[in-house]
Amino acid sequence: MGFFSFLVLLAIAYLLWRVTDQLPDLIFRMSEIQRDVAEIRRAQSGGTEPARTASQSVPPPAPTQPAAPPGDGSSGGDASS
Repeated sequence: MGFFSFLVLLAIAYLLWRVTDQLPDLIFRMSEIQRDVAEIRRAQSGGTEPARTASQSVPPPAPTQPAAPPGDGSSGGDASS
């Protein structure tokens, strides 16, 4: 009985070692599935633009008109000065 328990313990230890060895890959795959499900939900809820990943993101466009410098009188803010 003691030898059988030892073999079962070895089998459990081996299986735990195999699971922990594959854990980073499993976590990555789960995150990819979660991202895909979120994209599908956005598409079904009426979102027209697909989600962008960090590598596909583009910077926001630059403003077309520069902001007026403060105190030039064009803003009409403080009339008492």
